Amino acid sequence: MRAIWKGAIAFGLVNVPVKVYSATEDHDISLHQVHNADGGRIRYQRRCEVCSEVVDYSDIEKAFEEDGRTVVLSKDELKSIPAENSHEIEVVQFVPSEQLEPMMFEKSYYLEPDSKSPKAYVLLRRALEDTDRVAIVQFALREKTRLGALRIKDDVLVLQSLLWPDEVREASFPSLEADIRISAQERDMSAALVESMAADFEPDSFTDEYQVQLRQLIDAKLEQGESLDTEETFGVEAGEGGKGEVIDLMEALKRSLDRKRGGGEAASAGGESDDEADAGDEETETAKPARRQSGTKAAASRTAAAKTGTDDAKPAARSSAKSTPASAKSTASKSTTAKSTAAKSTAAKSAAAKTTASKSSGTGTADTKASGAKAAAKPAAKTTRARKPA
Repeated sequence: MRAIWKGAIAFGLVNVPVKVYSATEDHDISLHQVHNADGGRIRYQRRCEVCSEVVDYSDIEKAFEEDGRTVVLSKDELKSIPAENSHEIEVVQFVPSEQLEPMMFEKSYYLEPDSKSPKAYVLLRRALEDTDRVAIVQFALREKTRLGALRIKDDVLVLQSLLWPDEVREASFPSLEADIRISAQERDMSAALVESMAADFEPDSFTDEYQVQLRQLIDAKLEQGESLDTEETFGVEAGEGGKGEVIDLMEALKRSLDRKRGGGEAASAGGESDDEADAGDEETETAKPARRQSGTKAAASRTAAAKTGTDDAKPAARSSAKSTPASAKSTASKSTTAKSTAAKSTAAKSAAAKTTASKSSGTGTADTKASGAKAAAKPAAKTTRARKPA
């Protein structure tokens, strides 16, 4: 790094010589403008409006215009300002760090000891550490008097220039003056969402996606030339999520919580979205009547067997009942272990028995159905006997 300024920190009567280095830099890929017809680079020229000549930087002065009058200030005149000649970073206050408004921070600089012995530098650093405070300083840099904060980062003094109070605009928005009602449930839900996303800040875990993709675009353009296909380079964007105004805040908060708690990841891992899951539930509901119909058809086939008038009609019906689909067996076994399941199974059998009885015209049908229903549940048999006189 190259020092951009040399001076000293005035800490009471203690003088701390330092070199100043810019602590930040721009990582953006540098682009310039060209003519789209032939690729020629566009350059800006300092051209005088009076004589139309291109002026060298060394021949340019600064000026101020007010009420139609222009005051030209030469470089020597600007250098004569006392504050410009000061190379002193004057400590004026020590304040708690939480009293500094983050919006006021402008630019950061590292301070390196600039003397044979860094004892004064270390003393000031220890004073800031022991008191847990930030030093407010004033200094002049690049033709501007600045306000700054002096603090510690990794055993190095860091000078952060601050905006002056009148450089921070006042926030005044009429839309925020309206009386907005937030329910307790919405506040609790939003607090739960914050808690689910709480973590320690690790800057290295974040990436400037635009710069990465810009580099990807440049590399693809170098390789493919004018035949570049941007969709092939970046792929097709999935969805238009996050656009538009959220109307149902509770639903949005609930979905956000479900996603953060693993609901979204589990659904994506199973290859099934919320809509697909709902569709699956609908298919399950529609599948139940289908099984009932199959049971009705089985009962109808038993009725047809009973119409043959053989003496073995009842045993045949029983064997038919035993040979019904596996769902009948599972229903019977479940009825012995869980009363609720037996009740559901019995209701289903009763419905099947009623359907069979209404369809059959022979008198022996009811007896056959009753004997078949006894194998599963007694209530179903009673229902069938009630129709025997018919």
